[in-house]
Amino acid sequence: MEDTESFLASMKGKRLVLDEIHRLPNPAELLKIAADHFPATRILATGSSTLGASAKFRDTLTGRKHNLWLTPVLVNEMAAFGIDKLDRRMLHGGLPGFLLDDAPAEDDFQEWVDSFWAKDVQELFQIERKAAFQRLIELILIESGGIWDASRFASACEISRPTVSNYLSVLEQTYVAHVVRPYSQHRSSEIIASPRVYGFDTGFICRYRGYSALRNEDRGLLLEHLVLNELQASVARSGIHFWRNKRGLEVDFVITRPGHNTVAIECKWQADRFLPNGLLAFRRQYPLGSNYVVAGDVDRPYTRSFDGFQTQFVGPQDIGECAAKDAVS
Repeated sequence: MEDTESFLASMKGKRLVLDEIHRLPNPAELLKIAADHFPATRILATGSSTLGASAKFRDTLTGRKHNLWLTPVLVNEMAAFGIDKLDRRMLHGGLPGFLLDDAPAEDDFQEWVDSFWAKDVQELFQIERKAAFQRLIELILIESGGIWDASRFASACEISRPTVSNYLSVLEQTYVAHVVRPYSQHRSSEIIASPRVYGFDTGFICRYRGYSALRNEDRGLLLEHLVLNELQASVARSGIHFWRNKRGLEVDFVITRPGHNTVAIECKWQADRFLPNGLLAFRRQYPLGSNYVVAGDVDRPYTRSFDGFQTQFVGPQDIGECAAKDAVS
């Protein structure tokens, strides 16, 4: 690979897969030359989750590439892995190795975290306190889906508030934590500042919460994570929010796109246990847009009306496609 142009010329018109491209001395230059001078050669380049943050990719390659983020296994992909139970997907998680293992070992989870620290974090970010950083990962997984309180997390990790915020930024850049920010038009009755923070994978959440089997209340929380995963595979991450007012009424996810109506999404493990209070409070302030309830026991979509607001009940396998369609309509 020392002579980039000769290599690409020998591969003219072919499809190439370059695994872990970030380990090349100048991967951005290779891709740029390929796009500009060998357009018939198609390249699929895989790399670390920190690829975009790497100094090796200062050139953004605007107009020359398409980014694809490989999320944990989606619900509609489970059959390809021979999995047909949502409980298995939630308890084991969506990383293929863990999903396919009948009984993932405790050590495997810690090995993954240690590898993430060594290969991703240490190579790109100047973080010295391994114990505090890994403690933050543990706390985020244990409290996944909760409101972020920087001061409380900083105290638990024995680091400063600015440092814990910096650590969270690193985890967000590396897709280990997902920060979902509140949707608001700056109304005095709404929460406008504190985000929710989600761990990246339900299997790790179950492991750090100590789940060996799932209760319905566990399934409700994990379904919310599954839905977030489906949405992230279908719509821009920056357009995924939640809504909450100061009375405590909330909507799990709100999808926004400039110039389009909002899409409101609620998650409930059992459809007949859904209460529309939060959805109605949201729609009284933002009446235009589609409404969905994602339930673990819905196989075929159906519609109900709540105070005149049409609401479609769907399963987790359908919500990504529904949200993507509504986000552009």
